[in-house]
Amino acid sequence: MPRPDRSGEVSAANRGEAILRRFHIAIAVADLAASIQDYRRRLGVPPTAVVPGKYALFRTEQLNFSINEMPARAGQLRHLGFEDDAARDFSSDHDVNGIEWELFSPAAQDAKIPEVYGSNVVWDDARV
Repeated sequence: MPRPDRSGEVSAANRGEAILRRFHIAIAVADLAASIQDYRRRLGVPPTAVVPGKYALFRTEQLNFSINEMPARAGQLRHLGFEDDAARDFSSDHDVNGIEWELFSPAAQDAKIPEVYGSNVVWDDARV
């Protein structure tokens, strides 16, 4: 029989369901449109979400990869983290080296994108 967690809910793991966890990498890019084309080719998938001139998100089976148009910081790491089906919310902290690490569910990230970038988000209907 599935066991409830501390909140009293039965987690996906305790129900015997597979939990998806993708590694998240966020980088700054010089040109969003050119970068979308490049990473679409490299990752083999179209972006899941695009905010024209600002942001794009790619999801593969193993990777959650986001890019922000920030020409002065092009090529630099913005933050790392995990997209985790079991995450209840969107959280963030910093490691001993000052690198920001985020933890979020796909739904929490999808809600956060328009919160941060506005309602001009173009979603791909074939979300992974």
